[in-house]
Amino acid sequence: MRHLVDIVIAALIPTLILFHLICAPYTKVEESFNIQATHDILTYGVRDFLFPDGIGELQLKDHYDHLTFTGPVPRTFVGALTLATASWPFTRLLRGVNPQIIVRAVLGLWNAFCLLFYRNGVESVFGRTTANWFVLFQASVFHIMYYASRTLPNFFAFGLVTIGLGGLLQRPRVEPYLYMSKAQLFLSLVTITGVIFRSELALFLIPHTLVLLVTRRLNVACIVKFGLLGALIGLSITVPIDSFFWQRFPLWPELSAFSYNILHSQSSNWGTSPWYFYFTSALPRLLFNPITYTLCIPLAASQPALRRPVTELVLPNLAFVALYSLQPHKEWRFIIYTIPPFLTAAALGANWIWTRRAKSPLYRLLASALVLSVIASFAASGIMLAISRLNYPGADALHRLHALVPLHQHQPYLGGQGGEQRLTVNVHMGTLACMTGITRFQQQQQQQQQQQPPPAPPPLADLEKNTVAVERSAGSDFFFIYDKTDNETKLLDPLFWLRFDWALAEYPERVIGKWEVVDTVEAYAGLEILRPDAEDEKGDGGGGGGIMDVVKMVKQREWNSLERYARMVTAGWWVRVRMEPRISILKRQRDDGPVVLPPLGGGDW
Repeated sequence: MRHLVDIVIAALIPTLILFHLICAPYTKVEESFNIQATHDILTYGVRDFLFPDGIGELQLKDHYDHLTFTGPVPRTFVGALTLATASWPFTRLLRGVNPQIIVRAVLGLWNAFCLLFYRNGVESVFGRTTANWFVLFQASVFHIMYYASRTLPNFFAFGLVTIGLGGLLQRPRVEPYLYMSKAQLFLSLVTITGVIFRSELALFLIPHTLVLLVTRRLNVACIVKFGLLGALIGLSITVPIDSFFWQRFPLWPELSAFSYNILHSQSSNWGTSPWYFYFTSALPRLLFNPITYTLCIPLAASQPALRRPVTELVLPNLAFVALYSLQPHKEWRFIIYTIPPFLTAAALGANWIWTRRAKSPLYRLLASALVLSVIASFAASGIMLAISRLNYPGADALHRLHALVPLHQHQPYLGGQGGEQRLTVNVHMGTLACMTGITRFQQQQQQQQQQQPPPAPPPLADLEKNTVAVERSAGSDFFFIYDKTDNETKLLDPLFWLRFDWALAEYPERVIGKWEVVDTVEAYAGLEILRPDAEDEKGDGGGGGGIMDVVKMVKQREWNSLERYARMVTAGWWVRVRMEPRISILKRQRDDGPVVLPPLGGGDW
C-alpha cells in the first residue's frame, strides 16, 4: 500500500504537466523560435539541405522561418533538432493529433522524468516521506507544471540541470569516489547545458563549485578538467549544428546572446527591475506555497540534524540568485533551476513536522496547516491555469477562421494535378495574432491531419519568401496562404492589402480597404470584483455565426449559471474574469469581382 501511495503521488508530476498542456496547448512569442524551428525540421527535414542534389532540392532560406524572422540574436537549434528527432516517431503514429501537442508532450515528459529522477535521489538520501512532500510541493507549483512543456530555452536546460543537481545530493554510506564522480558529472553536465542553451548557468556554477571545493568533493584540478571537458563537448555540439542552420560559420549562439545581453546591455530594452525583484517577487511566486519559505525551510534550518543538508541545498542557490540580481533585466524563468533544491529543503521541514504530528498539539496544528496549504496551492494553480489559457487570442482567431471559411464563398483557383478546382484563401496575420499562439503547426494542422503532402500553391504577386505557408483544409479543397508581414511601410500601402481575402487584426481600422468584421476574439483583461448591488451584465456569447458561436454561447451560459448560484452563497459578492476584444477576424468585401494578380516566377515553392 505504501508503494502504491508513492507511485500515485509521483505520477502527479507527469499527469499535471500533460493536463496543463491539454488545457493550454498554444504558445507565446517567447517560445516561438524553438516551436517554429521544431516544426520546420519535422516538415522539411535536413537531408535535402545537406545533399542538395537529392530528391526535392529544398532550399533552407525558402522554407525555414528563422532566416526571415531572425530575432535580435541567433538561438541554438540543438534543442529543436533533438525535440524534433524524439517527436518524429510519435507524429507518425498519432496522425490525428496536432503535432504541436505531441512535440510539447515529449518535452514535458522529459522534464517530468528529470524531476522524478531528482525525486528518487531525494528518497534515497532523506526518505520516502520527504520525497513525497517534495513531489506535492513541486506538483502544486503552477509555473513549472505550466511551462515544463513549453519550448523556452530555459526549459530545455531545466531538465539537464535538475539531473545534475540530483547527483549532488549526499547519499549516506557510499564510497567517496562515487561522491566525486557525481560531482564531476554535475560540473560537466551543467557546463554543457550552459554552453548550448543558457549562458547564465556560468553564474549558477560559481557558488555550487565553491561548495564542492569547500566540502572537498572536488579539487581545483578536477574543476578545471571537467569544466573544460564540458565546454569542449558543448562547443562541439552547438557550433557545427548552429553554423549549418544559420548559414554562418563559425557560430556559437550563446556567445552572441551573452555579448548582446550582457556586454552591450541590450537586454534592458525589455525592461528592468530593482535588485531585490527575485527575492521579493520571483522566488515567492515560483515557490508558490507560502508555507514552504515562511515555515518549512526556516524550521529545517533550525534543526541541528538538518542544518548541513539544508545549508548545502539553499546557500549556493541563494548566492546564484544574488549574483543574477546584478543584471538589470530580470525574469522569473532565469532562476527556475533553483526551485527543486529549495523545495527539497522545504520538504525536509515538512517531514520534520509530519513525523511528529502525534507528539503534541502544536505539531498536529502545523501538520494540518501543511495539508491545507498544499490543497490551497493546487486550487490556486488550477485557477491560474484557467486564466492563463485565455491569453492566446491569436491561436483562437486562426482556429475560428478555419471554421468560418467554409461558410463563405471564395475566389476559385484552377490548379493542382489534373486541373481540378481549388479554392484559395489568402490570410494576413497581424503582429498580435502571431505573438499570441499562431505557429506553423496551427497553419499546417488540417493538411497534416489529412495525411497528404503539401499541395502546390496558387500564383500570387509580390509575395516575399518565408512570409507565407500553405495549408489544405481537411474535407474540402481550400488552400490557405498565410502572410505575417509586419513592415509598417507595406502595411500602409493599399495595394498590399488587395491580395488578401481574410485578415486577423488587432486594429481593424488600420486594415486598408473594404472589410467586414466576421468575428471578434476576446482575451483575458484582468479580474473584477462584483458587489452585491452590481447589475448582472452578461453577454450571450454570440458572434459572427456558425458552430464556433454556438459552442461559445453554451460555454457562456454554463458559466453564467455557475456565477448566479455562487453569488447566492456569497451574498452577492463575486470575482469575475474580465475579457476584452483583442483580435478581429476580417473578410474582404469584393464588389467588382476577384482581383487578378500576376503569377510568381516558377520554382520558388
